[in-house]
Amino acid sequence: MPGGLVALLDDVSIIARAAAASVDDIGVAASRAGTKTAGVVIDDAAVTPSYVTGLSPARELPIIWNITKGSLKNKLIILLPGALLLSWLLPSAIIFILMLGGGYLSYEGAEKVMEKLGSEKHGLTVDDEIADPVAFEKQRVAGAIRTDLILSAEIMAITLNEVASEDFIVRAGVLAIVGIAVTLFVYGAVALIVKLDDIGLHLREKSSELAQTFGQFLVTSVPYLLTTLSFVGTIAMLWVGGGIILHSLHELGLHGPSDWAHGVQHMVEGVTGGLSGILGWTTYAGLSALAGLGLGFVLAIVIHNVFKIGKTHGHG
Repeated sequence: MPGGLVALLDDVSIIARAAAASVDDIGVAASRAGTKTAGVVIDDAAVTPSYVTGLSPARELPIIWNITKGSLKNKLIILLPGALLLSWLLPSAIIFILMLGGGYLSYEGAEKVMEKLGSEKHGLTVDDEIADPVAFEKQRVAGAIRTDLILSAEIMAITLNEVASEDFIVRAGVLAIVGIAVTLFVYGAVALIVKLDDIGLHLREKSSELAQTFGQFLVTSVPYLLTTLSFVGTIAMLWVGGGIILHSLHELGLHGPSDWAHGVQHMVEGVTGGLSGILGWTTYAGLSALAGLGLGFVLAIVIHNVFKIGKTHGHG
């Protein structure tokens, strides 16, 4: 019996060490994959406030919570099992999923630019007369969750691409950690952003002059912040979408567009000295955004004028 107990404890210690190693591997891989998804996360955080802008302040947090729940379902129930199954059965398809997502982001970004330039808007916005606020809110939430599904698919595909060589447990753990962490970060930030004006109003009622001044600053600056986020969200959509397309084409053997963009980036880096890193990155990001804008224009024209699709969006 003592010998059996010692053997059992030895087996348990081996299993525990293996589990600890897997947890460590998951943590390292999740950190590595998380940095690669930064562009899409910025896009998600910048775009989402537009879905509650202009609606009743009392409904802002419930709407964000509903979108958060939809996002977690997207990542953990739909995308995580699908990504693991895909990595097992057809890993070569991941790049094409990335390209589909890149095309969608380019289309969404280009459509926003077209609307700003005076093109017809597609779907109700907060500027229109809303006959049924409940139905409109559901439409906005559904639109946000639909866009989140695309962005989440990009996040999961990028993450999966980073850990493709890891074993199944590590892949599953990394996808779950990145999915949950990104969701909590994005929608926590969004909840804070849309409530900054309420925080400002509360601070204005305080006796402290400093608190009143800061509260007034928040109230005054929030509209400008939301406008800036809308602009940043559009640019991020085009940058991320175009960048994914350029990178994916390079992976598929069509090197020209990506090599040209990187060539311009290196040329800028070569003549800008100490600012070469920032200006080089900005150059490539800008060229990626232009590529996304061009692709998005083409897709928008085809979708709206050829297939006559375009009455399903609920952007603000």
